[in-house]
Amino acid sequence: MTEGTAEPGLPRAGRLKEALREARIDMAERTGVVVDLHDAEVARLEILNEALDPLFADVPDGVELFERGITRGDPPRLWIDMIAHVVMGRDKRIYRFVQDTRYGRRVLGETADVEEAAALVTKYVARRLVERERVLAGDTELAARDVLIDQVARRRRRRRMWGVLIVGLLLGALAGIAGLFALAWWSLP
Repeated sequence: MTEGTAEPGLPRAGRLKEALREARIDMAERTGVVVDLHDAEVARLEILNEALDPLFADVPDGVELFERGITRGDPPRLWIDMIAHVVMGRDKRIYRFVQDTRYGRRVLGETADVEEAAALVTKYVARRLVERERVLAGDTELAARDVLIDQVARRRRRRRMWGVLIVGLLLGALAGIAGLFALAWWSLP
């Protein structure tokens, strides 16, 4: 815009300055809301962490399976061990207890109540301690179960591979036959 087309009474620089100020205020308000939501998630996880103190006080000395702590990333997480953590749900009121497995993430439980979330974690910790005792006692059933799961997965992959190979072979043969018929059709006088 030139000086002649600007609105009379308001210099151009003044309008831009005012728009920048309003944009900064809007950005600060939005950022404040996001930070407040993030802080609320961390606070709820800290409440659950405090509720778990008696549980982890009962874990026998020398058991180094559990690494409890809160990471303040996005999203914040309360880690129970290297593969299980609690994260807040989408509505920021539900505790979601999840475990990472070799087949993907498994939801072990969801609840809005701190005591129920603590009960889910307690059940998980107890199972992990029993698994540890069995492995230390020489119970090879767990290891055999893992080997069996791996064998079943390998068989499924092999079957899938053979199925794809056979379907590809049949489609190739049909395409070849269709090509021969098309060539014969065009070569007729």
